[in-house]
Order: sequence, then structure tokens, then C-alpha cells
Amino acid sequence: MAMRDDELMQRAVTVATTARRRTAPWPAVGCVIAREGLVVAEGATGTYPQGPHAEVAALRAAARASADVAGASAYVTLEPCDHHGNTPPCTNALIEAGIARVVVAVDDPDPRVAGRGYARLRDAGIEVVTGVGHEAAARDLAPYLHHRRTGRAFVTAKVATSIDGRVAAADGSSRWITSEAARADAHELRADAQAVVVGAGTALADRPALTVRGVADPPAVAPLRVLLDARGRVPADGPLFDPAVPTMVVTTDAADPVRADAWRAAGAKVEVVAAAPDGPGVDLAATTRLLGGHGVLHAVIEGGGTLLGACIAGGHAQRLVTYVAPTVLGAGGAAAFAHAGVATIADAPRFSLTRVAQLGPDARLEFDLRRVGEGD
Repeated sequence: MAMRDDELMQRAVTVATTARRRTAPWPAVGCVIAREGLVVAEGATGTYPQGPHAEVAALRAAARASADVAGASAYVTLEPCDHHGNTPPCTNALIEAGIARVVVAVDDPDPRVAGRGYARLRDAGIEVVTGVGHEAAARDLAPYLHHRRTGRAFVTAKVATSIDGRVAAADGSSRWITSEAARADAHELRADAQAVVVGAGTALADRPALTVRGVADPPAVAPLRVLLDARGRVPADGPLFDPAVPTMVVTTDAADPVRADAWRAAGAKVEVVAAAPDGPGVDLAATTRLLGGHGVLHAVIEGGGTLLGACIAGGHAQRLVTYVAPTVLGAGGAAAFAHAGVATIADAPRFSLTRVAQLGPDARLEFDLRRVGEGD
């Protein structure tokens, strides 16, 4: 049965999700080639740095099936590139294959692309249609788009809480607030990122490994473990400094040089940024810029009410994933977001709830942290 443009683009978005854990710092892109609404071939971005881009992967799939693509349409989630990088331009591949029509969901803000792909295709006589399936594709590509527009890593803040918003009981105990199902989903969230970030307080209290475990589709490269420790409080031992997975420590000039040398001796990369301008800790804007410079498209920030509070209050996160357990810990428990907050309800930010799921006995809530009415 013939499919409409929007249906074929949704299929391209679905294909793109299969590549998400192997492409960074490239975007994970999907491409579907169709003739008269019937799928001929499809492909997704290959493993960075030498894998094919999605358009080339789809064209190769068509060739393996001995399918003629001359005169067909290509549905691509992101504007095709027209520059030589690790691979040749995708525009060349589409033109040489005789593709007659290219339908694209999202414009590429990378200055090396930014409309040049469209211009090259149109100059070759190919019909170009843009904006089809934009919302779904832009959501899937959000980390890449944010990174290319700002130079900073896209941040998902992740927290597990009680119904009353507590991350630990009055005695400091926090394992386990949520169920095994929720914790397994949190590992899937880590697997989708290129960095997992934790503050010094959580590192000291929990001694986390910050690794990805138990996922069916592990990432091609393990996410970088990032410790934010402005004053050098965390010793260079324990699971966080296991050399099997790389660790970066982001600190400030206030840290003891002896502790910084110990981190380096343990194999960690140590980066110094400014202190936070309005409280303890490192400057989070500088940190997300630093991570972006290291090719991190998507970072997951975990743990610690102080860190999460600063992240949300300062606008340093773009997405929030909250796992809510069916329990109440009371006023003596540690708050999920430890910041001063607002003086009146009228000043409270309002965020968009984008997804809700039940995981065993727990609820998973996902929010777009842009304030309602704001654009990208």
C-alpha cells in the first residue's frame, strides 16, 4: 500500500533511532527511498568516524537489492551535507543515483551545511521539499541541533524521587527509591548519551560507577564519566576511576593541586573552569561548553539536589526525566532540587510534559524545560 510523505518520513525517523548510539558527534539520521509511495530501501547513519551517512547507506541497500532508484524520492530526517568531511558529500550520492525528489524534515544548522545541501540539489534539477515531519525529527535530533547552534552539550537532567519530591530519606539513604524497571530505563537513558555527569556530593555518598549496564543495544563508545568537583573533595579511587571507562573531572582553581595530580595519576582527564558565579560548584555554562568542545552532543546529569537545583534554576538543562516512586519520605528527606526557588507562584516557570510512562510501580515523566512559549 502506497504511503504518504508524512508516513514515509515517520519511517525515516524510526530508522534513525537505530543509529543513535553509534554516530556522535555526527547526527543520527534516517533515509528512506521510495517510488510512488512504496519503500525501495532504507538506511541510517553508520558508526562514526568512517561509517556511511544515511543517504549513502540507503543507496547501498538499494544496490544490494538490485533496486533501480532513478526517478525515486528520498526521505531524509536532516538536510543532506554538501561538503567533504570523513565521507564524501551526500548530495553527490543522491545526484549520481538519479534521485528525482528529496523530502527533508529538518534544516541542518551546521555552518558547513545550512542550506548549501538544498541549493546543490536544486541546482542539479532535483525537487526539494522541506519541513515534512519536522516535529518528530527535530525531537530525535535535539541534542545535535542544540550542539550545532550553541556549541554546548544538550543536557538531560535525570532524577529519581518519592511522590513528595525527595531523593533521599532523613538519614541520607537513597537506595533504592525506584524499582528495578525504572533503574533499567535509566541505563537506557545513559546509553543514549555521550557523557554521564555527577556532582561531588553524590560521588562521595554513593560511589557510583556511572557505567551503562544491562542494555540490549550498548553504545559503540561508553559514555564519558564526568565528575564535577570544584574543591577537590572526591578521592581518586573507587568505581568512578575504574580505567575501563574514561573519566573527566571538571574542577576549579580552588581544588588542591595534590588532589588534581591524583586524579590524573588515576587516568582521569582534569579540566579547570571558573567557579559558579552564584554559589558553590563549577560554572555549569562553562562545563556544558567544555563538553560540547569534546564532541559530547548529549549529557545526562544525575544526582544531588544542589547540582540538579543549579541546573534547573540556571537554565542549563533542556530536558528533565523524573522517575517517581510510589512512596512519601516527608519533610526530613533531601529535596530533588535544592535551590532558593521563587518568591511567588506567578514567577514559577512552567515546563511542557512530553512523555508519561509506567515502569513497574513507578512513573516516568519527561519534560521539555524550555518555558512555555519559548522557541528553540
